[in-house]
Amino acid sequence: MKKFIAIAILAILAICAWNAIDTNGMTVNIDGDEIHGPLGALLGLVFGGLGMVIAAIAVTCAAVFVGCVFAGLGVLMVVALALVGIILAAVIAPFTLPLLIPAAIVWFIMSRNRKHREKAAYEHAV
Repeated sequence: MKKFIAIAILAILAICAWNAIDTNGMTVNIDGDEIHGPLGALLGLVFGGLGMVIAAIAVTCAAVFVGCVFAGLGVLMVVALALVGIILAAVIAPFTLPLLIPAAIVWFIMSRNRKHREKAAYEHAV
């Protein structure tokens, strides 16, 4: 049964490929000369594929160039955003003081506990 499904899928793909390469209506116009039939289809596929390769190379080069240009600008942008964040925090700090007091208490307790643990570990090691 599995072989039958594989053969059926391959047959359907072959039929689709056969119908996709229908050269009856394909015409390629090169400098005013119309080329019909299988040669026209072949030339159309080759030139179309070549155009896609050239486009892929051009887009890749443009992406590398833009990445190099914007890498330096990106560093400046991150620095500027950090500076804006610090200035904004300084401006908003008086309004956030009620939120910062509990955070400072928790931070103090945790740092005190860490110091005691480090001191006990040092005394135990010596």
